[in-house]
Amino acid sequence: MEKGSLTLNNRRFTSCSKGNPYEDLYIYYLENIPECEEEGLLGPHFLGNWVEDGSSFLFFSKPSREYIQRLIDKNKKLKLYDEFYFTYEQWQGGEIEPIRICDFYIIPPWLEAPEIKGKIKMILDPGVVFGNALHPTTRDSLIALCEIFKKRSFSTVIDIGTGTGVLAIGAGLLGAGKVLAIDINLLAVNTALKNVRLNALEGIVEVREDRAESFVGYQNELLIANIHYDITLQLIKIGVFEAKKFFILSGLMRSQAMDIKSELSRYPVEIIREWDNGGIWYTILGRVREK
Repeated sequence: MEKGSLTLNNRRFTSCSKGNPYEDLYIYYLENIPECEEEGLLGPHFLGNWVEDGSSFLFFSKPSREYIQRLIDKNKKLKLYDEFYFTYEQWQGGEIEPIRICDFYIIPPWLEAPEIKGKIKMILDPGVVFGNALHPTTRDSLIALCEIFKKRSFSTVIDIGTGTGVLAIGAGLLGAGKVLAIDINLLAVNTALKNVRLNALEGIVEVREDRAESFVGYQNELLIANIHYDITLQLIKIGVFEAKKFFILSGLMRSQAMDIKSELSRYPVEIIREWDNGGIWYTILGRVREK
């Protein structure tokens, strides 16, 4: 395969000739959800379907309105609400390039980076899913992972709302014995599975499509949840945390973090450390005291 080279942050990288496969994103917002077999009608540029609240966001790398119309003609329950265009950088909030976060050196698979002494290389293809390590909540969750793994080892970890799998993979690369990564969204599950394989962690990280509520009473040593505030609050109230020893909570804005800490104060919980990113985004590292 032909290769070219580029320089980022004064370091030299090798790039496959195909480059970033996600240069442009065309998104079609549909009422209702296409059947799995119907997605085969969507042509060669279909990237995936993000399902949320009974609606679908279909992602393509090229304009594909004719395929959407074909899908709607076949299933009258579907309705096109809207369509959008983004560059990949706009969608992801910045250019996907090699990035250093605590012990990790995170790089997309379309770049070949030199090894950096003292850093753990993580290959991450975010696709169109949340979790590219650019967002403060992902960065601070990785920093929290590095901090707690320096103090002790973990044989079992669960990552709720895994997204791209970045935090589950981080735990696996830091030495966790077994990691269960769950997400309710199939596109996220497939993206995480791809990233697990890219990092050769198939025997350590298991990715599963499931609901967080299914894991009440699930025994493990570390829970990671970089998810919506209301889901985190619900998980605390139904007792998901009670069978865990340590936890990392993120995806929280300031007032939400205060509410979460207030709710946690009703349980035998100790806050080990908090990360405050610009007074906006908060990440909490804590542990459950033994009864």
